[in-house]
Amino acid sequence: MAAQPEIRILNNAADMFQAAADEFAGLAHAATRANQRFTVALSGGSTPKSLYTLLASRSDIPWKQIYFFFGDERHVPPDHPESNYRMAHTAMLAHVPPENVFRVRGELADANAAALGYEQSMRTFFRLQPGEFPRFDLTLLGLGPDGHTASLFPGSAALHETQRLVVANWVEKFNSYRITFTYPVLNHSACVLFLASGTEKAHALHEILEGSEDLPAKRVRPTDGRLIWMSDRDAASGLSGSTR
Repeated sequence: MAAQPEIRILNNAADMFQAAADEFAGLAHAATRANQRFTVALSGGSTPKSLYTLLASRSDIPWKQIYFFFGDERHVPPDHPESNYRMAHTAMLAHVPPENVFRVRGELADANAAALGYEQSMRTFFRLQPGEFPRFDLTLLGLGPDGHTASLFPGSAALHETQRLVVANWVEKFNSYRITFTYPVLNHSACVLFLASGTEKAHALHEILEGSEDLPAKRVRPTDGRLIWMSDRDAASGLSGSTR
């Protein structure tokens, strides 16, 4: 049964990031107590950088027991300004054991090879059998004004993928490939945490939580896990009183 969203509206972006950091820490401690590790899929883009910087300043997080993956990546080298890995490494991952960080090899000329290689690294880490999907303890996601999440963009081919874990998704608006997790991976997560900040996200957030428009982020509904939406009041400005 698909998860029903837990909606948390915070006064501003700073409060939202603080709440997300507290949620991250709580999930990390619960997972490491139960399984001696905490597996996380990180979000790229601009919104999560503040969260990562905040997390990096905390001493109550079991860093050595956390394993980081990336829900999506740009088809660029790791030192490129647009690289999600570069952003996360600068903000947070420099404090993490290198062997605990699994990055997409976006520097490969063939984006499909980068996607296949990343899928294989996930299959190896999670010891997956054919037909199985990994179960991340936490998947962090953002929201684009067009309703995309990870690199699942409106009208793109990856929206229809049901077997692969990771694909190279051609995004027409950027005239480039993005390497992205697929819905089966996102929806197999134990917990998905969306962050939405700013008035430019208000329409998309309304459509996802209350509207009828079929936006990509709306299809993220864990089948056996939690779905948390955190937003500031600007992003939530289009929601009805009952939802807010």
